Amino acid sequence: MLNQVFDVALVAYVLALLLAAVNLFAPRRLLDALATAGLAVGVLAVTVYLGARWVAAGRAPFSNMFESLVLFAWTIPLVQLVLRARGLMPAAMTTTTALLAVLLLVYASAFHSSEIQPLMPALRSNWLTFHVLSCLLGYGAFAVSCLASLGYLGASREARPTPSGNQELFAAIMTRTVSFGFLFLTVGIVTGAVWANVAWGTYWSWDPKETWSLITWLIYAVFLHGRYLRGWTGRRMAWLSILGFLSVLVTYVGVNYLMKGLHSYAS
Repeated sequence: MLNQVFDVALVAYVLALLLAAVNLFAPRRLLDALATAGLAVGVLAVTVYLGARWVAAGRAPFSNMFESLVLFAWTIPLVQLVLRARGLMPAAMTTTTALLAVLLLVYASAFHSSEIQPLMPALRSNWLTFHVLSCLLGYGAFAVSCLASLGYLGASREARPTPSGNQELFAAIMTRTVSFGFLFLTVGIVTGAVWANVAWGTYWSWDPKETWSLITWLIYAVFLHGRYLRGWTGRRMAWLSILGFLSVLVTYVGVNYLMKGLHSYAS
């Protein structure tokens, strides 16, 4: 059953991607609605998949790279759909969001084992759920912010911004998603510190993943400080958002494969 639900999610995301791509070149409300519906079906299927895997494993399905990639492929479209429901998401961003979701699921299935494995002792804690879910919700929001930043930079090069490249809308998305992501990243870091103290007897050990999480947190803190206290706007904010997401990728992927540390099991 798990494999079938996974396949449904992947097919739904692929259909959403194709419909959204066609809608870019031949805009139609029906195509836009169908693409959004495909994305919603994909999110629902991933929700069912994670729930079924949780029941089968008897634990939260967030303990290895495969499971976190699937969770990541859930959070990004979820943030997109919430913003879309609030009228804050350009239709064009459905394409890039669906593309990211497809790539994550394909990468997860092609390069990582989906076999359910027992938890190692350090991961046998309820803190696992709060820590990983908080971080991945933050990462999903930061991914959408990065996409909006790229849209903003692209729109800023146009003499007459189109509705799909409205700079003000992209700027609003950047601010809202960074604010949301920063909150959840903060929760993720705090719960991770508490969990580390329970597991290893120290709240902070300057493990590579902890260090890069702090770097990521500081980049987005600068973004929010500049936006709300300094009144920064424009391309500077877009580049800060992109830099922040590059730091997210180092934290999420690079540390697991390139650096040895307490979080090496995540690879």
